[in-house]
Amino acid sequence: MFYKAVWIILHDPHHVFVSDFVDFSIYVDAPEELLQTWYINRFLKFREGAFTDPDSYFHNYAKLSKEEAVNTAASLWKEINWLNLKQNILPTRERASLIMTKSANHAVEQVRLRK
Repeated sequence: MFYKAVWIILHDPHHVFVSDFVDFSIYVDAPEELLQTWYINRFLKFREGAFTDPDSYFHNYAKLSKEEAVNTAASLWKEINWLNLKQNILPTRERASLIMTKSANHAVEQVRLRK
């Protein structure tokens, strides 16, 4: 059912996006696998940094083993970020004035400008 809803959103010409009301929009794109990897790596860095603050809302994540932290981050990615990507972010990609595609090292490897 979810995939059908995504298909409808992606292919519904009557669906209005905020990007429809701006003169020029930039979409920074990357393959989903890279986005997930970057998310997990960032989570692990926070686990060793900001999450170590006892007053941090996320402090409990600092106590996880690396394996538990990776599994937690992957779960958060799938349950929250991946859904947001599919439902709210990806549908705006082809509407963007400029699409920049990033590579694994975060360098821009392709730029597409809509005429």
